[in-house]
Amino acid sequence: MLSFATRRLVLSVPTLLFISFVIFMLLQLAPGDPMAQVPLTVPAEVKQKMREALGVGEPALVQYWKWLVQMAWIEPKVFIDWLTRDSWLLGWLPDTALYQGELRVISWQTRSPVMDIVIQRIPQTLWVVGVAYVVAILIALPIGIYSAYKQYSVFDQAGTFVTMIGFSVPPFFTGPLLIVIFAVIAQDTWWLPVLPSIYDTTHEVTNWSSFKYQLQQMVLPVMVLALQITAQLSRYMRASTLDNLNQDYVRTARAKGLSEKIVVLSHVVRNSMIPVVTVIALGIPSIFGGAIITENVFKVNGIGQLLITALFANDLPMVMTLTFIFAVLIVLFNLIADILYGVLDPRIRYD
Repeated sequence: MLSFATRRLVLSVPTLLFISFVIFMLLQLAPGDPMAQVPLTVPAEVKQKMREALGVGEPALVQYWKWLVQMAWIEPKVFIDWLTRDSWLLGWLPDTALYQGELRVISWQTRSPVMDIVIQRIPQTLWVVGVAYVVAILIALPIGIYSAYKQYSVFDQAGTFVTMIGFSVPPFFTGPLLIVIFAVIAQDTWWLPVLPSIYDTTHEVTNWSSFKYQLQQMVLPVMVLALQITAQLSRYMRASTLDNLNQDYVRTARAKGLSEKIVVLSHVVRNSMIPVVTVIALGIPSIFGGAIITENVFKVNGIGQLLITALFANDLPMVMTLTFIFAVLIVLFNLIADILYGVLDPRIRYD
């Protein structure tokens, strides 16, 4: 298993280099000027010097090389310095002081390091999208298993109906609908809870009341995202469980006198999880990518909204860095999914 993981990690390096090169060259074709938002009163020669300071105007390959050095060499040094200086995990270690003031990847829009902005936005995305993903998994897997075990029952039909709604209704409809119900109509009723329609990204959890408010403002965006994710995962889990319930090893286990609980939970569910693990693992990068539409509907100041803002502002360094981070996460979680195959299925051996 270790040698397989090492080989995959080594092969992922040229893959990520190729992906980053393609993304960078495609973004070079996009129109955009870092001086577009600079006031017209600024002289042209000053704007030109600012462009040169940001590396604009140089050959595309030179710009790509500089970006690659900044992402693969300078940013890791900044991260290591942060770990040994400010983090609670390794802050007790001596300060490494590896970063010596080299030029980092700079956002055209804010004129600040891109990774600093990304790190600021990640907690908001994890609070909302991450919680929604965990909630969806905890709901979808039992629903899929029980729907398959009770095929064509009332529960199965109801579950199919709800999942079809989750597949069909887009978040830009369910989001405003829930806002109308729980933030507008609920104010005139006694049986509906009134929930915040706008996510306050400046809110800090310091005591029980602030934690309670944090949960309240997370309910609506989490409901929108969890509905979609639950619909997808539950259908995958149902189909995979149905396929395994008809296998010979299940009939053999029952013929041996094993209880139905052991047959389903110990044999069927474990084998049914193999294809579902791929869906779950490949969906985890979307947590860090954020739910772009949902974050904009509820004004969640997360990674998804950051990407949209960067696209509208022609902030190519920000767009390039975010898309590359998504590519790294997809490659990484593909590897994790393959490793989990060997854990779930003893027939799969990589060494």
